[in-house]
Amino acid sequence: MKKNLKIVGFVLLAVVLIFAGKYVYDMNINHNFETITEGKVYKSGVIPPDEIKDYVNKYHIKSIVDLRFPGTADLINNPEIPAELTAEKEAVAKIPGVNYFNNGSDQVPKQENLDSFFKIMDNPDNYPVLIHCYHGVGRAEMYSAIYRIEYENFSNEEARKNVRAMIKWSSFDDGTPKGEYLKAYKSRKQTKTNP
Repeated sequence: MKKNLKIVGFVLLAVVLIFAGKYVYDMNINHNFETITEGKVYKSGVIPPDEIKDYVNKYHIKSIVDLRFPGTADLINNPEIPAELTAEKEAVAKIPGVNYFNNGSDQVPKQENLDSFFKIMDNPDNYPVLIHCYHGVGRAEMYSAIYRIEYENFSNEEARKNVRAMIKWSSFDDGTPKGEYLKAYKSRKQTKTNP
């Protein structure tokens, strides 16, 4: 009995360490970089200015959509510092042929943010696109889900479930502002046919 408990405990510890290691790798080394659609759309958290060019070259990125904006009081979800935004914009400006778009957004998009996003994404010359926010797990995932609904014909539920490996207890779960927003989101095609 004690041997079985030790084995179960060891297995649970191993699982926790694996998930913790992946989290540290994604957040600090990989910057939560993820492929949304190969060769077309990627999402991430903040990539340090001295590493942006490497990502641009590796994934042939032509446009970066930065969803951060300075001056928020939310230091956990939106710890944006104006100097960091400026440093990124200046780093991108030094990379020939790459567009930088700042579309500062709250966790749940406002219509003006969606309009700006669609203007960028409707232009085929802007692809491949990197969508990013501070952590890469809130706004970047929200806009990635909206991209999938608008441009890849995902259903709202498919797009919502594809933002995270585990939706339950996440900020995209049922009853959360982001989860409910995606469930109720009406694509531009839907609003044209059902005014």
